[in-house]
Amino acid sequence: MPSAPDTIDQIFAVAPAIRYVALYRQGHLTSRQRSAISGASASESDRYEELFVNPTLLTLARQRGNLDCGGAKFVLVGYGNFYQLVLDLPDGHASICFELSSNPLNYADAIRTICNKT
Repeated sequence: MPSAPDTIDQIFAVAPAIRYVALYRQGHLTSRQRSAISGASASESDRYEELFVNPTLLTLARQRGNLDCGGAKFVLVGYGNFYQLVLDLPDGHASICFELSSNPLNYADAIRTICNKT
């Protein structure tokens, strides 16, 4: 089974438009950012986003989705400098930031497949 750093490498290989990848699984956070990207957020705020904000967003979407929408697979946030795709996983979440010139939904299935292998 691949380690979190191996999984992150596989996710970065999906598209050059990926700026940042975080995996929060079974209570463990691993993240990495590409070098030399503009408009990046601070690493400390990224950490708190992965530990508190993204799990909360997913919980809200999942609870609503489970009522009568067939569940919830992800949340997409459009920040000013990038898009952030947060995928709900059985043991946590994957958070992937994309350049604004890309469409994160084009890569969601491929990233989910990578995460499901680990």
